Amino acid sequence: MKMRSPITDAELQRRWKAVASAMEADGIDALVMQNTSDWVGGYVRWFSDIPAGNGYPRTLIFYRDQPMTIIEMGPFDTVRDLGGTDDIHRGVGRVVHTPSFTSIGYTNRYDAELLVKEFQNTKPAKIGWLTPDTLPYSLVNSVQKMPNAPQQVDATDLVDTIKAVKSPEEIDLIIQTAHLQDKVFAEVCDFLRPDVQDIDVANHAQAVAHRLGSDQGIFLGTSSPLGRSSRFASRPLQARTIEKGDHFSLLIEINGPGGLYLEIARTMVLGTPSDHLLQSFEHMKKAQDYTLSLMKPGASPAEIAAAHDAWMIDHDLPPETRLYAHGQGVDMVERPMIRKDETMPLAANMCFAVHPGFDDGEVFAVICDNYMIEENGVGACLHKTDKKIFQL
Repeated sequence: MKMRSPITDAELQRRWKAVASAMEADGIDALVMQNTSDWVGGYVRWFSDIPAGNGYPRTLIFYRDQPMTIIEMGPFDTVRDLGGTDDIHRGVGRVVHTPSFTSIGYTNRYDAELLVKEFQNTKPAKIGWLTPDTLPYSLVNSVQKMPNAPQQVDATDLVDTIKAVKSPEEIDLIIQTAHLQDKVFAEVCDFLRPDVQDIDVANHAQAVAHRLGSDQGIFLGTSSPLGRSSRFASRPLQARTIEKGDHFSLLIEINGPGGLYLEIARTMVLGTPSDHLLQSFEHMKKAQDYTLSLMKPGASPAEIAAAHDAWMIDHDLPPETRLYAHGQGVDMVERPMIRKDETMPLAANMCFAVHPGFDDGEVFAVICDNYMIEENGVGACLHKTDKKIFQL
């Protein structure tokens, strides 16, 4: 068995060492995380380089001073002892299986029972949960009710502050992903034409992305006649047949080598764009530039978000109610987010998607690109796709 684009052993060791050092400082013996997807399931992938998928729970226990344990779907009463030296499950001591499914309520406790059994054997004095508010109730409650239960803390910030700052290897993979997405968009422009459905465009984009090395992601977009907003939407809403003169807004939000996510969005017109569409897009280019001018190491996301809203209002545009800029990595959306409730300051070597937009019913004006935070601000745009309305 071979992996398509594995993270190097050196990069995994860097991550483990950085987290273990932070755990030691806080007296934490083990971290517990669970994911069920590889869109926003980055903790499990970041630690093990193998994502969860298909809605199946994958629970990972990262120990400060011993190999990891994985609990995941499989046959009853099956344990694989790997000793931390397996070529695929790197750094994993044991993989414990149980056939549990989030859709079958009475099986939800099975993973929890195996986690309790794990801690009865390893006896950590203090554990840290990652995003405990999103973990299954049975998982957390079962550990809390253990006799002589370990002390429990929320260790999310501990990991997030490390995970958000990218290593040289990760930055190289991010650049490769940006180039991959540029190629996908270029092939979409060649494919888009009247008499195909929106879903055909999304399917073509996905086929190209997979051919170029992407594993996962989403393609959100719909067509509409000029004068009516062409909005992002998922597959169940992509049934419209495209006609001459229509415009199509497309978000390509997919991963690339190493499972790292970026995103790009542009609008295409099968004809001549309206003045309102062109002007609205120019506003969003300027809004993007304004946000980028504020993004420096140490900057406050909440202050940037407030400044963006003020800029929009000053230009007779609506303030932002979505998430319009955020970190990315092995999660499609990761911290820090540029919005009023984010507390993590910006730092060098963070990767951001910046996608201001607004919808007035006539146009959905949007632009989306990725940037790296450098020592004195943002670097050059990672995407090479022109920042314009594409007239096809």
